[in-house]
Amino acid sequence: MKKTMLLLAGALFALAFAGCTKKSADHAPSIAVFIPGIMADSPSYAHVAEGVRQAVEEYNAAVSEESKKAKLHIMEAGTNQAEWASKIRALAATGEYDLILSSNPSLPELAAPISKQFPSEKFIFLDASYDGNPNMYTVSYDQRDQAYISGYMAGLYSKTHKVGLVAAQEYPIMNNILYPYFAKGASDAYPSTKADFRVVGNWYDATKGAEITNAMFDAGIDMVLPICGGASQGVIATAREKGMHIVWFDENGFKKAPGVIISCCMTKHSLAAKETTLQYLEESIPWGSVRSVGFRDGYVSYFDEDPAYTTYVPQEIREKMAVLINSLRSGNIVLPRTLEN
Repeated sequence: MKKTMLLLAGALFALAFAGCTKKSADHAPSIAVFIPGIMADSPSYAHVAEGVRQAVEEYNAAVSEESKKAKLHIMEAGTNQAEWASKIRALAATGEYDLILSSNPSLPELAAPISKQFPSEKFIFLDASYDGNPNMYTVSYDQRDQAYISGYMAGLYSKTHKVGLVAAQEYPIMNNILYPYFAKGASDAYPSTKADFRVVGNWYDATKGAEITNAMFDAGIDMVLPICGGASQGVIATAREKGMHIVWFDENGFKKAPGVIISCCMTKHSLAAKETTLQYLEESIPWGSVRSVGFRDGYVSYFDEDPAYTTYVPQEIREKMAVLINSLRSGNIVLPRTLEN
């Protein structure tokens, strides 16, 4: 009798295990895109969401059974960074999503303890670098070229030979890459060019962005690179009022302020988001690692054919920029891996 009971228990366990395996195999992937901000104010986040959406649509087009099609949820978390960790934790706690995907350099550190609390949850972060977490994968943009190109353009265009970067916050990529390579590009374009650096303190305060830009103008700065999210609207307004010019980051922004924005350099967030999401859906993510992509990989664009660029930028400067862009793409110019800021 005892032996019979043991055999029955074993059979039931085997059936239960087989049922779990089958459920896993039939499980439809579910992805949550966590937007650390508001897409209307941050085109780069809109590009991330669009890239994931394209990947899900492409994946689902090849899946015949409706029950196995991937599901997508997009959440705008707002600009209050103090709430991001709790909102990511709330997403994970629902148990509804196999993957939480986002884009921001600060998010891996916030998500690391959450990944331990919810060990079955997977996380992908673009524009970030975090190595060694088996539940996390990051894609890091090598933004040295992008920052250098923006600085070089600012240095060529500046009449006062004083340029500035307005940042939302200080973080490792900003302090170690974006500002130092922007400053190097400006001084390489015109050796005596000085680069200033000022911080808004958040990603949304347009009034503070305007105040900082006005102070830069008073200091003789005539070229500005804003990397400050919604606060950049204040930078644009002051630049337009004071006759300053802007080099723009992470999208083709010429239409935002024609004649004020005279250069645009963009990281292809949509491409990275789509490729990485498809990689996840195909179950080929190397969890715990970092992928680094950059200008030579086709993940950075310089919009040198936009009509606004050819209208507002003198031919002599455009020709010098063309030489730089071609040299970076071909590898004739290779920027150093590190710089002192």
